[in-house]
Amino acid sequence: MTLHCKRDDAPPSSFPAKLTAMLYERWRKGGRGFIILSCELIDHNGDELKRCVSEYMKLWELEHEFCSWVERENIFCSTLVDRIVTGGAKAEAPALWEKWDYEDQLIDTGEVFAAWVIEGPQSIKDELPFEKAGLPIQVVDDVTPYKQRKVRILNGAHTSMVLGAYLAGKNIVRDCMQDTSIRSFLEKTMFEEIIPTLDLPRDEVEGFAASVIDRFDNPYIDHQLLDIALNSASKWKARVMPSLTEYIRRLGSLPKRLCFSLAAFIAFYHKSERDGTAYPVRDDPWVLDFFADHKTDSNAMLAKAVINNERLWDGELAKIEGLEATVAAALDRIDEVGMYEAMKECAE
Repeated sequence: MTLHCKRDDAPPSSFPAKLTAMLYERWRKGGRGFIILSCELIDHNGDELKRCVSEYMKLWELEHEFCSWVERENIFCSTLVDRIVTGGAKAEAPALWEKWDYEDQLIDTGEVFAAWVIEGPQSIKDELPFEKAGLPIQVVDDVTPYKQRKVRILNGAHTSMVLGAYLAGKNIVRDCMQDTSIRSFLEKTMFEEIIPTLDLPRDEVEGFAASVIDRFDNPYIDHQLLDIALNSASKWKARVMPSLTEYIRRLGSLPKRLCFSLAAFIAFYHKSERDGTAYPVRDDPWVLDFFADHKTDSNAMLAKAVINNERLWDGELAKIEGLEATVAAALDRIDEVGMYEAMKECAE
């Protein structure tokens, strides 16, 4: 983090600096501390926010007594949110406005399912009685396994399926779930290749996976595959690669569907058109430049270049024996029979 806010800024521009200034005024006036629920979409968001506040306390040379008060009287909670929100509801909005008798320009579309996991002491339930209100919120000692469950199963399933499914002719997640072959690919990826890499109780993760399948099949949400495809390089690394490497570590073999998802990722970025029509590939410029530089590569050359790109995978994929040949073979098969038939074969 670059610290750019000054103590006398009124107000500071960054959120951590604003929070530091607010806490300082609270302490100066003799107030109590806070339960602080960090909601940034990063790992250990509460710990990171506390670290940022600590850096500002040092930069601004604030009193030792204040720093001790922040540590003693405030609880910085890491949190995890799980809810699919697909964007505005333009088509439904006029009818809803008429029903409500007012116009809400911030109307949005989200699924009924929701979960918010808060890492912190059970004592915060006394201050925040979420459970008594019947809200889908858990207070846990460690958010890590719940983060892993969401990222590996829900997000990992999305990322492992959508790039291939788009090239197979699908446009929204629900269409994928209503196609027997693509649904089978997804389910077998989740239950046979992702779940065996997790340490939570088997019945708990299988129950979560079943709920994810129902959520993907939601008839009221049109979740566009191209929207999910945004920044797929970093998404595949964070959401799919850990399952791939852990599967190999635990079972000693290559998971064929997770390997295929890497081939689908490569094909999506390399082809950049479906049925003769270009589609947007949105990612960091250096990722797009890399694929442009390898536009004329054979499948074997392309698989080798991608897997050995240290900036993409921090060298993790290059260590895996047999991965390069497996991905190259999958790319060949995609070219031979098309993405849909290749996914169908992989689902069998």
